Amino acid sequence: MPDVAGRVGDEFEARVREQEESWLSPLAVRSYDTRGRAYDEEDECRLRTPFQRDRDRIVHSKAFRRLKHKTQVFINPKGDHYRTRLTHTLETAGISRTVARALRLNEDLTEAIALGHDLGHPPFGHTGEEVLDEILWERFGRRFRHNEQSLRVVELLERDGRGLNLTAEVCDGILHHTGPSEPGTLEGKIVRVVDRVAYINHDIDDALRAGLLVHDELPLEDIELLGDRGSRRIDALVHDLVEASSAAGDIVQSGEIGHAMLNLRAFMFERVYLGPAADEQRTTAAETLRRIFGYLLEHPEELPEARPGELHERVTDYVSGMTDRFALAWH
Repeated sequence: MPDVAGRVGDEFEARVREQEESWLSPLAVRSYDTRGRAYDEEDECRLRTPFQRDRDRIVHSKAFRRLKHKTQVFINPKGDHYRTRLTHTLETAGISRTVARALRLNEDLTEAIALGHDLGHPPFGHTGEEVLDEILWERFGRRFRHNEQSLRVVELLERDGRGLNLTAEVCDGILHHTGPSEPGTLEGKIVRVVDRVAYINHDIDDALRAGLLVHDELPLEDIELLGDRGSRRIDALVHDLVEASSAAGDIVQSGEIGHAMLNLRAFMFERVYLGPAADEQRTTAAETLRRIFGYLLEHPEELPEARPGELHERVTDYVSGMTDRFALAWH
């Protein structure tokens, strides 16, 4: 049986290489041309490409499972149909694969980056990230960025400190899916744009469902251009992204469509994420995280396990890994 498995594995790799050379764009990353992992492994799977292995490691991680109870917009929502970090991640991965396929880029690499991009996001959504950043800056002169924490999760915190040992391309895409620097691959750039496409539109849907917005309050010109429903807006944004990127040989949006999306994003930050309607939830989130963080700094013996780094890093790792409901119950 091992000989048979080995032969099938050889044929699998050869077939993937052949298919990618005939199908993928010259700009795409080839699955077996990865820049490698942080350390070599002896048990290399012969029936999955390196990026498929990364995808599976992310999906089977504890951090990925916790996303189902982390807020997208609303803290521990009561309704069954509000998005969470997990549903946002799955929506981002699905849209990203569509874009990658249309542009003949590496779908598996794109999917792995999308599935891992928010692993380090703290509880309580945008407010949670803002509060942790404030705490670290006030007390230690450090910053908290969820993309940097996501990289720390996959490189160091998962698997009892061994990390997931992902490929360099996936780590790069996770780190640079937001922030001032762009990813080094087109696949990573897809996720960087699609992340916003996904959360802006499904957060509008959730805000309307919760009564924080009514449809007539949405920016009229941008809605007329992109569509009056979330599905239409996503469709318009994806088609524009594919057409503009194909023409440019890079991952870009057209000026008009990109400007409309940024307008919607600014509107959501002003009215929903950081708006007055969410003041009560933000107050709850801020008080909860500040009390937990302060208590653990004074009582490090209550951290659940030995974690790498200085005390403030260990506390940050623990608090940022909490789900909404766990943080509220712990508090």
